[in-house]
Amino acid sequence: MTATTTPEHPALHRKAVGAVVLGNALEFYDFTLYVFFAVPIGAAFFPSANATDSLLASLALFGIGYVMRPIGGIVIGAFADRAGRKPAMLITIALMAVGMLMLALAPSYATLGGWAQVIVIVGRLIQGLALGGEVGPSTAYLLEAAPPKHRGFVASWQIASQGCAALFAGVVATALTFFLGEAAMAEWGWRIMFLLGVGVVPVGLVIRSHLPETAGEGEDPAAAASTGAVVMRLLREHGRLLLLTFVVIAASTVSNAIGTNMPVYARATLGLTETVSTAVPIALGLASVVFPLLGGWLADRFGRRPVLVWPRAAIVVLAVPTFWWLAQSPTAASVYAVTFLMSALSSINAAAIIVAIPESLPRAVRSAGLSIVYAFSVSIFGGSTNYVVNKLIAITGDPLAPAYYLVGFSVLGTIAAWMMHETRGRDLDADTEA
Repeated sequence: MTATTTPEHPALHRKAVGAVVLGNALEFYDFTLYVFFAVPIGAAFFPSANATDSLLASLALFGIGYVMRPIGGIVIGAFADRAGRKPAMLITIALMAVGMLMLALAPSYATLGGWAQVIVIVGRLIQGLALGGEVGPSTAYLLEAAPPKHRGFVASWQIASQGCAALFAGVVATALTFFLGEAAMAEWGWRIMFLLGVGVVPVGLVIRSHLPETAGEGEDPAAAASTGAVVMRLLREHGRLLLLTFVVIAASTVSNAIGTNMPVYARATLGLTETVSTAVPIALGLASVVFPLLGGWLADRFGRRPVLVWPRAAIVVLAVPTFWWLAQSPTAASVYAVTFLMSALSSINAAAIIVAIPESLPRAVRSAGLSIVYAFSVSIFGGSTNYVVNKLIAITGDPLAPAYYLVGFSVLGTIAAWMMHETRGRDLDADTEA
């Protein structure tokens, strides 16, 4: 099997990018949609006389989905390096559909008691396994399908597709809330959002099944190695890179988690209405669609390192003042503005991350390397951030807690990014770390 998606085939290149982006957007829609409806999901499956306890239990379940992401990253990421990017991406989208359906159709606690909680927990675990294995193969595919001078821009569509998912979720949730009313949306309307994701899965499966393969075959004996051998090679030959990228991704993950938590923050902390809160993902999505592409373009023009460093440093400077303003003036306009600004800066930064890491790794361990470090970092910090910041707010009563948490991680992320090597123009078939 040889790579057929080359710069000489621009039509094929566009088709491949579109197929990967659609599937990736679908998976992130399915996985992140949960946190947008954490409040009504908590009421359905973790009812409590104390609304905060119900919310925290719901957010703990959201975090459970991250537990399986490292396993998905290791198993499916290594499988993609052995068997190809396409079969791995087909597996992940099918698994995500199963988990999504379990969440959408799970009876409430009032109907089934503790077994309802078991169903949604298993569903979240399956979703975590799928998404943990999605990022590495899909990003490696985009990188290997891209013209060399535009790898940053093409790979940035991986991040932009996540923004598309958030934007779609925000638009549909706002429309449903308008037509159904806040009470119906909180009681059962949120399930429609999940079922919409399941309905698009067959389209994603058909489109991905017709993709050409980019992994190549027979180029490196390590490509056929076992999962354990791939992991050992990564640790032995690329340990420093994995450590730095773990920290860089952790900072990006905390930014993303605080962004996806903004609907909960708007409602539970700022006291804004359900209508205002459900529209927050629109601001998040708009920034997350446009600014990753800007970040990818900047990374192609000026290099990966500057785009890794400076947007993250800007978050260090701006996070506390903007959240202070938001706490002092809690309106729809202010929450949308802060969400948009923080998401824009994080999205520019994330575009450089998603291209610099796989560019630094040889083809034979590229998918597994990105999958593993991404999944472990996101599992630890993506799964805990929403719970931690809401718990900190509950304990301290300080609405600036998310900003302090974000600044701390962004300082570490800026330092780690500064220590990484530049990878623009690197030969993707090179057998050593950049």
